Amino acid sequence: MSLARLVCGLGTATAFRDKTAMTAAPQDEAHAANRDVTRLSVAVAVILIALKAFALGASGSVSILASLADSVLDLLASLGVFFAVRWAAAPPNPEHRFGHGKGEALAALVQAGLVFASSAFIGWEAIQRMFDPRPVTGGAWGVGVIAISMAVTGFLVWRQSQAIRKSGSMAVQADRAHYAADLGANAVVLIGVFSGAFLSAPGLDAAAGLVVTVWLFWGATGVLRNAADQLLDRAAPDADQVAITTAVLSDPRITGVHRLRTRLAGSVLMVQMHVDMDPALTLGQAHDILEEAEVRIRARWPQADIMIHPDPRAASAPAEASGGKGPWS
Repeated sequence: MSLARLVCGLGTATAFRDKTAMTAAPQDEAHAANRDVTRLSVAVAVILIALKAFALGASGSVSILASLADSVLDLLASLGVFFAVRWAAAPPNPEHRFGHGKGEALAALVQAGLVFASSAFIGWEAIQRMFDPRPVTGGAWGVGVIAISMAVTGFLVWRQSQAIRKSGSMAVQADRAHYAADLGANAVVLIGVFSGAFLSAPGLDAAAGLVVTVWLFWGATGVLRNAADQLLDRAAPDADQVAITTAVLSDPRITGVHRLRTRLAGSVLMVQMHVDMDPALTLGQAHDILEEAEVRIRARWPQADIMIHPDPRAASAPAEASGGKGPWS
């Protein structure tokens, strides 16, 4: 091997290590935030199941039964998210060269299915109780437990929001959407238990369970849509694509962007594009310019996986002029 090739190879390896180091810190911090909040999510689900099982035994409320059934599925979903974020954080390997980020979308898909099943069960039970209302006993216990449940759930949603700001994890977003819906649903349950126990209107308790059903179904639809978008490689929003293009073109040495393609794999934004550059530039100069463009993109998306292909300006200009397509065409 010649000395020149050896130096070139060492330079490429060093550049790869430097490039990896740029994203390692934010990725590690994001993964740590996801792991912590998923542990908390599982713990909260266990606490809520215990509280609501006690309240159900004391009150017999269909609203609390609905909320308990939902909490059981919350635990299953949270366990799925617990393992999914750890699998998604695994580095790429020969079998999964783009990483394991879509494991989060799979977890969200399973979670949506569990919520749909929960809403169907609750709706059926609520309809039966509307035709055969039963008195709600132990109302004070029921009200107290649901109030505590709302406080615990509210704390979890706040912690999940903090983790999402660091990682953008889809699985954690799906879990937060579920628990945020639970927070609103528990408020409805609180109304139902209070009405059945203190206003002698058990029919309102069953109606509250029906409202929970609709709430859960709506939330599951959103989770399902987001998971499907990621599994089907839906492009990033137009605003994000414009921001990427603007960041790249802020260097006057890059005169055009085309064939921009984006997709999400978990919390990682995948970006590919072709750019127009002066054909007189040396390979080293072009490489440095593109490295600087990647840094500008990562200023907004620290975990982005970016691939930029340089095109000599004269070669791509005629195609763009005749096609009239946008930068992501």
